[in-house]
Amino acid sequence: MFVKTGDKVKVIAGSEKGKEGTVLSVNVKKNRVVVKGVNMIKKATKPSAANANGGVVETEGSIHASNVKVIAKAESNKD
Repeated sequence: MFVKTGDKVKVIAGSEKGKEGTVLSVNVKKNRVVVKGVNMIKKATKPSAANANGGVVETEGSIHASNVKVIAKAESNKD
């Protein structure tokens, strides 16, 4: 896959087109990436030890790797 964790990418297709962010994780089997601040989704959570009240949590959703373009490689990925 051409995208690695830590790379700075720009979304080139879809509803989030034009947004930029850093890759947080990569799913090679499904060919999807999670980009910081892009494709935010809301999830309802039950009360737990970490979150006593539960409620709605906003987190990043994955997008297909073909919808992103690498702007800058991560420092450790410059091989």
